[in-house]
Amino acid sequence: MVLADLGKRINGALSQLSAASVIDEQVLDSILKEIATALFEADVNVKLVANLRNKVKTKVAPALGSSGNKKSVIQRAVFDELVQLVDPGPEAAAPFTPKKGQSNVIMFVGLQGAGKTTSCTKLAIHYKRRGYKTCLVCADTFRAGAFDQLKQNATKAKIPFYGSYTETDPVVISAQGVHKFREERFDIIIVDTSGRHRQETELFEEMMQISRQVKPDQTIMVLDGAIGQAAESQSRAFKEAADFGAIIVTKMDGHAKGGGAISAVAATKTPIIFIGTGEHLHDLEKFSPEPFISKMLGMGDMQGLMETVQEVHQNNPNQRAEMLKKLEAGVFTVRDLKDQMSNIMSMGPLSKIAQMIPGMGDMLGGENSEAASHTIKRMMYIFDAMTAEELESDGKLFHTSPTNTEYREGQLREPNKRVLRIARGSGTSVQECEGLLAQHRMFAEMAKKAGGKGGWMQKAKQMQQGGGALPQGRMPSMDQLSRMLPAGMAEQVRAMGGPEAMMKQMGGMAGLQNMMKGMGGGA
Repeated sequence: MVLADLGKRINGALSQLSAASVIDEQVLDSILKEIATALFEADVNVKLVANLRNKVKTKVAPALGSSGNKKSVIQRAVFDELVQLVDPGPEAAAPFTPKKGQSNVIMFVGLQGAGKTTSCTKLAIHYKRRGYKTCLVCADTFRAGAFDQLKQNATKAKIPFYGSYTETDPVVISAQGVHKFREERFDIIIVDTSGRHRQETELFEEMMQISRQVKPDQTIMVLDGAIGQAAESQSRAFKEAADFGAIIVTKMDGHAKGGGAISAVAATKTPIIFIGTGEHLHDLEKFSPEPFISKMLGMGDMQGLMETVQEVHQNNPNQRAEMLKKLEAGVFTVRDLKDQMSNIMSMGPLSKIAQMIPGMGDMLGGENSEAASHTIKRMMYIFDAMTAEELESDGKLFHTSPTNTEYREGQLREPNKRVLRIARGSGTSVQECEGLLAQHRMFAEMAKKAGGKGGWMQKAKQMQQGGGALPQGRMPSMDQLSRMLPAGMAEQVRAMGGPEAMMKQMGGMAGLQNMMKGMGGGA
């Protein structure tokens, strides 16, 4: 994602704070100059960048003359102003929330080639994963192959669709499709319309006719991230004609102008609800100004991570309850590890999940993310080669043989016969199997510490029964976090404002407890 490069450049500029022996106005000017250059190259409006510089200098000026933590003040000021850059403000309309049990019609509009048809399918998948009954209507009769594309996408995603090869009137098609799916009691009906430019008067009139016919509950405009600052004029024209209530910015993985598009749209006071980050049908991310900037700078999105975890486990509440019961007893079987690996894979691409965890975006990005996905798939092959007895075990039967593989001082002994059989059956190596079993041993040991009377799960319950408030003095300090967290992650937590600020982003203790519940008690 190109904006990840922008985040690295901004972080690179902020790294001067650590290198400088004295933080003064000269250091601040140098940092802001680098940040401004990076924003210019991302096609952000010159006036907006100048405004950002002035606001940061105004906020930081009192701290430069004091003996306080200047580094944290500058980092926070830059973060806050970057958020303001992409925030439409309180004047923006509240986000649309569809209701289950009734038909919610969503109409897509936008320029041709912006990625409307693909975005329609992505949004349908997004709502389908949340339990909505979704469908698609192709009212694009202008572009050749539009119906074929929607049909192919919908079939791949297993989503019902409606369109016609013979009917040429998009108003008729949209009316028929919406009527059909209303009768079949679908929750989400998404209508894909033809692409059009603001100067094409006839197509704009057609768009308004479709809107009058289907009476959409929400109209979404799709903008190509490559459009840059021109996004503002185009979005204003569509706003006047279709009165859309939300925007999806696409192709954010391939264009440096994405920053310009987002900041320009923010100027129209219309909320961006999603951004498209790739060609795959799951490459659609919720957009919210603060989490967006936080992920861009490698600070993570703990709230988004909690929502994703809870979404996965909501689809299988029985598994979550069973997992919680086992953890309370201090038990963690090999099958439990397999289930958790499956849950990780169902959460989406690892690169997307990594961006939500402070510091992990840099540790697991690009080719490393692909390699990690490949590794997890090979782990699943190993699980599939195990017997039911082995999966339900605590793992000890893999380690009871005196000929078990051990790696001590470079000496390799004969592998356990079970391990050798599984390696051959899964097409993996003995080392990979042993590595997976070593991970299981680690998690099993953690489960033992979690369960029982003295376990941390019981302590968490006691805290919850006591009102969910953290006891005074129990929040870890930054020095403690530096020893507890992986390299680089503690620094990101510091940039967020410390442990207290991170907890606030997670929704406080209640949010942490909800995350634990969603994960099956912390698995």
